[in-house]
Amino acid sequence: MKKLVSTLLVTVMAGAMLGACAKGGGNTGTGSAASDVTTIEFWAAPHPTQQAYWKELASAYMAENPKVKINVSAIKESPSSEASIQSAIAGKSAPTISENINRGFAAQLANSKALVPLETLAGYDEVVTNRNMKATIEPWKFSDGHQYVMPIYSVPMLFGWRIDILKEAGIDTLPKTYSEMLELTKNLKAKFPDKYVWAKPDLADSTFWKRWFDFYMLYDAASNGNKLVENNKFVGDDKAGIEVLTFMDNLRKEKGILTQTVTDPFENGVGVFTDLGPWTFSLWEEKYPNMKINETFALTMPPVPDGIDPAASKTFADTKGLVIFAQATEAEQKAAFEFIKWVYSDAKNDAKWFEQTKLPPARDDLTSNESFKSILEANPDLKPYAENVPNAVPPMDNAKYVDLQTLIGQEAFNKVVRGELAPEQAWTNLKKAIEGALQ
Repeated sequence: MKKLVSTLLVTVMAGAMLGACAKGGGNTGTGSAASDVTTIEFWAAPHPTQQAYWKELASAYMAENPKVKINVSAIKESPSSEASIQSAIAGKSAPTISENINRGFAAQLANSKALVPLETLAGYDEVVTNRNMKATIEPWKFSDGHQYVMPIYSVPMLFGWRIDILKEAGIDTLPKTYSEMLELTKNLKAKFPDKYVWAKPDLADSTFWKRWFDFYMLYDAASNGNKLVENNKFVGDDKAGIEVLTFMDNLRKEKGILTQTVTDPFENGVGVFTDLGPWTFSLWEEKYPNMKINETFALTMPPVPDGIDPAASKTFADTKGLVIFAQATEAEQKAAFEFIKWVYSDAKNDAKWFEQTKLPPARDDLTSNESFKSILEANPDLKPYAENVPNAVPPMDNAKYVDLQTLIGQEAFNKVVRGELAPEQAWTNLKKAIEGALQ
């Protein structure tokens, strides 16, 4: 029996040692090799095109860097990608990198020390220089002076005009100022009483993200990109804010606004003016093949108040970037940023992104860099977006951005559009509400 027990003990101990080696606890064979590999978990946006892009680049990078393993997977959208990320952080299972991050959500994460300030990582300035993005990335700096998000793409939101309908109304020149907009409204209504300038139910809807595509486009243009909220304080431009609301009120008085639900009002010619992103054009190819740039519609930057140079117009940037999480080890953070440096060291990688997603890379040189020339020639509707990337302002970097942008609609924009409040009073109410929410 003693011999049997001794034999069993030896067997168990040998098994335990082998198990430890298999897990990397030993110094022999594959265990040692495996311990030299740094693994990066990369969460890509839940869009097949973007996942395919990152998987392709990860494979190419790993082929050159065998000591780095990059696992690319999609962020879970149930109940939302933001909730999935927050849950992973709480469970100590955050990835190394995640894309699909806007500045508002990044501010929430930064407040809880969940993100690495990217400018503290070796090679940050090199990325900005090599990618030629100095102007584009400047407004991304957070109120605390750090840079938590590396912008991947930046879509300057533009306004579309139904130039075919305007020509029927005798209008050949697109307006650039508020007074010209109102003059166009009068001329349009005189020719087509049943048509509107801006036909969109969202104008009267207080959902927070809808302000990015109406109020912020106009406000960024009127205020030269004023941040509205900075360092947890209201810093809004009173003159610009009142001018935007007054413009909307005047447009309403001229019966230029329709907030009732209509199927595709711009495409069907009920309205002649609307916000447009480049993702619209692929949807039009099958459903509205008649929509052709510079034939049926044209694209412009937002109109500006009288007295402001239209050439200096700014607009809202619909944009997302990537972050590196503080839960990652120092080795993982370093390896992750080395991958980012590699991706953005070659403009061809951005060209591949632009061609596959139609989302303008966050660069200053899209219209001057030869890498993008063939893409813009093949897609003329993308050129105005490429030209205005440096003029686009990203979302606010405040953790309460959802509540604050809801207040913009509830207290001011929606009420003015519905004719329930005068512009000056609406702006006063908005300031008071935001200042209260920031306390």
